[in-house]
Amino acid sequence: MARVGGRNAAFAWVVGVGCLAILGVLAALALPLIPASMTWFGTTVDTAQGTSQTAPTSAPVAAGEEGALPTECPALYDEALWATMRFTRGAVLTPSKDAPVTTATALVSALSPDVQLTCFWHADAGTVSTTLATVPPDAGAIAAAALPGSGFTCESVDERTRCTRTDGDLTETIEAGGGLWLSTSESAWHPAGYVSRTGDRIWG
Repeated sequence: MARVGGRNAAFAWVVGVGCLAILGVLAALALPLIPASMTWFGTTVDTAQGTSQTAPTSAPVAAGEEGALPTECPALYDEALWATMRFTRGAVLTPSKDAPVTTATALVSALSPDVQLTCFWHADAGTVSTTLATVPPDAGAIAAAALPGSGFTCESVDERTRCTRTDGDLTETIEAGGGLWLSTSESAWHPAGYVSRTGDRIWG
């Protein structure tokens, strides 16, 4: 019996040494992966933080408040619409302060909108361009009087005037009220509820 116990102890010792050797090999193989893992973790955290900083909030922007106007394109969109725009196939956003994309060039010349932000989207489906600007307080009344002659249909929506024109795949919308201008030109690409949802971000 003693011999059997000795043999068992020796066998256990050999197995233990073997396990330690295997663990050592695994540790040696894992060491080179630690820096890459830390880099991946840091990148993931930074990306998550960046997303939370740039993603639009659900709170609307109050019209006419000093400093309340969006200065970056994400602030023009609620979270669902922002996701729709970003993840549409081939979508690329180009922010700028370019003049409004519209056929109503005479109105633009008359009002001289002070462009705060232009968000131009290009995707496989088409293009969408939206411009936020400041204009004279009576811009809504001027638009309602001038644009019907150019094929626009105008209506009052809460605190602003909304004028819309459709020609084939092109849909143009110009909204003005409270000293603010928001215009959108949709060519072939017509995201659901785009005009009303971006308007709500500005006028609430």
